Amino acid sequence: MTGTPQPQHVPTLVFVGGGPRTVGILERIAASAPELLGPANQESSGSVPGLDIHVVDPFPAGGGRIWRTTQSPLLWMNSTTADVTIFTDGSVTCEGPIVPGPSLAEWVAGPGRDILEAAGLGAAAASTGPADFASRQVQSHYLRWAYGRAVSTLPRQVQVTEHRTRAVDVSDHGTRQRVLLADGTKLPADVVVLAQGFLDRELTAEEARLTAAARDHGLTYLPPGYTADVDLSELRAGEPVLVRGFGLAFIDVMVLLGEGRGGRFTENNEGTLTYRPNGREPVLHVGSRRGVPYHAKIGYTVPGRAPVPPRHFTTEAITAIGDGRRPCDFRRELWPLMAKELTAAHYRHLFQVYPERTLISWEEFSPLLDAAVIGSEAFSQIIEQAVPKREDRFDLLAIDRPLAGGHFGSRDDLRDTVAEYIRADIRRRADPYHSADAAVFDALLTVYGVLAWAITAGRIAPADRLRFVEGEFHGFFSFLASGPPPRRLAEMLALYDAGLLHFAGPDLQISVRKGTFVGRSPAAAGGIVARALVDARLPRPDVRAATDPVIKGLLAGGQSAAEDITGPDGESPSGGQLLADGRCRAIRADGSIHDRLFLLGPSVSGSAGSAGFSRPGFNGPGLRQNDRVARDILRLVQSTREMESNHAR
Repeated sequence: MTGTPQPQHVPTLVFVGGGPRTVGILERIAASAPELLGPANQESSGSVPGLDIHVVDPFPAGGGRIWRTTQSPLLWMNSTTADVTIFTDGSVTCEGPIVPGPSLAEWVAGPGRDILEAAGLGAAAASTGPADFASRQVQSHYLRWAYGRAVSTLPRQVQVTEHRTRAVDVSDHGTRQRVLLADGTKLPADVVVLAQGFLDRELTAEEARLTAAARDHGLTYLPPGYTADVDLSELRAGEPVLVRGFGLAFIDVMVLLGEGRGGRFTENNEGTLTYRPNGREPVLHVGSRRGVPYHAKIGYTVPGRAPVPPRHFTTEAITAIGDGRRPCDFRRELWPLMAKELTAAHYRHLFQVYPERTLISWEEFSPLLDAAVIGSEAFSQIIEQAVPKREDRFDLLAIDRPLAGGHFGSRDDLRDTVAEYIRADIRRRADPYHSADAAVFDALLTVYGVLAWAITAGRIAPADRLRFVEGEFHGFFSFLASGPPPRRLAEMLALYDAGLLHFAGPDLQISVRKGTFVGRSPAAAGGIVARALVDARLPRPDVRAATDPVIKGLLAGGQSAAEDITGPDGESPSGGQLLADGRCRAIRADGSIHDRLFLLGPSVSGSAGSAGFSRPGFNGPGLRQNDRVARDILRLVQSTREMESNHAR
């Protein structure tokens, strides 16, 4: 006798975080679902359950927190619209099908035009071309559209539900998991993907000390954070403000405290800018380790530009180091290969595209480069004999620390030197005569891809990854290749000329003396006194210090583990990531793999090179990773369906 068929369990996938990473994985799920998910539901008692997807984020899915629409329209992206995509193209090497979609530039000119017009951003859409830098609001609408497209192309047996709230706990319950939301909802899940992006964290010891000093003395201290979330209202008009950090976060602060408070820029006949103050601006004194801003983004295109396979920093070269089992010594064994890769990219382009600016041919120079130790006196002599102009030479140390060892007779001399450095950078980044810079930029992306492999393969120890990959190298990469639009540096000079921005110098040190903040740089005598201090940077990832309750709960319960970082000196530097295997699956505290909990983002091991938006035609590591994770999820879902179907019989 056959009984009444029991309702079958519908496999459930929960995304914690609804930003770009979730959008990318959903798009890849939609692409591979027809192949891996099986036939669509039929109206019969023997039907195969579909898939329920839940996206949990207090902000609208698509942009998530960082790319939300509710932020100042003055905040821009630092990539041109032509260099941003969330879709695969023919360059992407992945198992799933390629489903092309528009780049941000193509979207703004096409399907996004009406969307932006309806959102009150028609003027921005009309003035934003492929070589322009869109506002983050425009990018938010692109991501929301991409999210909607992915959802609309899912098979009909797949349902997607958004939850505009936070997840507060993820725990194992038998063979399944449970995601608890802040509103009390409990979501049973067969697969969970954590994609929260940048995690807020507790204050470091120094930040806590500065916070206490500010409270005790009636000062203002703004610790690191995402600029759109930081309250700048306590920074008073006309008063000096010390700012530590000269990267993209500083650019945001500069914009919000200048133009954001009503000031205006006017363009002069020679193309420079003049700033017209509103009177509500504070006076910024900015310094950093280097004492100069990040290089402007390159403002020209190079015909036929495409990714170049590595020649020196390759997986084969890394595999050949040592016995292939131990981690490599980053500074001694990996950095020389990376330095040679970047140096070779510069000179290959210079010798092949501008042979008139060299004294020997590439065929003569290439073997000398292969045999050289980059940075050695012998190699410097080779360069002097082969490349006559200093502006055509590539010196990693000089590029990285342009003010190193310098001491200025006065703060005015220091400020004028930095201002001239910025002017020269604007000129160079606009001139295709220096297109070897673009070749180095492309090589940096290639290097990051190899680094991601080396980390996942266990060839870089956690302490080295923290200190050198995420610290020194990422800082160098950001400084050289991930800087602001050129317009922002021109605005910086206009604010400097208006007396509202001063350059505090390299190696800026902050102390509290006589109830005020004091900033000092070894490059110039004297100190800068201010009642306000801003740390203009994102918090450094450290999952053990994360305030996210989901992360705290996973670590406390052993469902996930943080790396144990101990350097060769026995010291444990601050920082650390969640451990994941090569397929982005969580590693538990006991070392086992949690094959139904996926971890992605900047606070996860093995994620180097996969963050940020991909460039069309450049086989983005993030796109490849999205595809692998999506197909793994679909296989897990299908296996769950098959088990449930067999159980029902």
